Amino acid sequence: MTDEVPSAGPGTCLAHESSYIDQPCEIGPGTRIWHFSHVRAGARIGANCVIGQNVYIAGTCVLGDNVKVQNNVSIYDGVELEDDVFCGPSVVFTNVVNPRSAIPRKDQFRRTRVGRGATLGANATIICGRTIGAYAFVAAGAVVTRDVPDYALVMGVPARQVGWMCACGESLRVVEGAVQCTACGTAYKLTGARLVREGR
Repeated sequence: MTDEVPSAGPGTCLAHESSYIDQPCEIGPGTRIWHFSHVRAGARIGANCVIGQNVYIAGTCVLGDNVKVQNNVSIYDGVELEDDVFCGPSVVFTNVVNPRSAIPRKDQFRRTRVGRGATLGANATIICGRTIGAYAFVAAGAVVTRDVPDYALVMGVPARQVGWMCACGESLRVVEGAVQCTACGTAYKLTGARLVREGR
């Protein structure tokens, strides 16, 4: 059973009756929030998002449109997820690099940004203060300790780049600085350490 909740735009979002939606916050039309989740006052969530079971979204967080957050993810203050980001189950975000229970450090929160279309695999850990580029792909269980370029595939502990990913989610093979996705036909060019989509 779900309750209709007024959204920031025309229409409503749907929130399960067991979830808590603190006001004021912004939630776009068509967004669905499932069991036992908590959205804090001040959070901004875009349209057509899916917020899974047992998800926490802090009050300064910003989620774009069509973001999918799977079960058991806590999105803490300072985290921004751009449009079309996918967070797998139990992804971990942090916001302080040297936490101590007895020492307040709320004035030291570091901003973490996840670029449009990026995928964070199940149980990935994102250390705060990092930027994950557009359409990057973080493998399951990886620990991200540094910035991740657009379209990069990273894995391991700590995460290291092992390849490139197409915007459609297929791995890419670079030949002499050029590549075309065999799945969708999108063409890219490798310039230095950056992969750039052709025609953009």
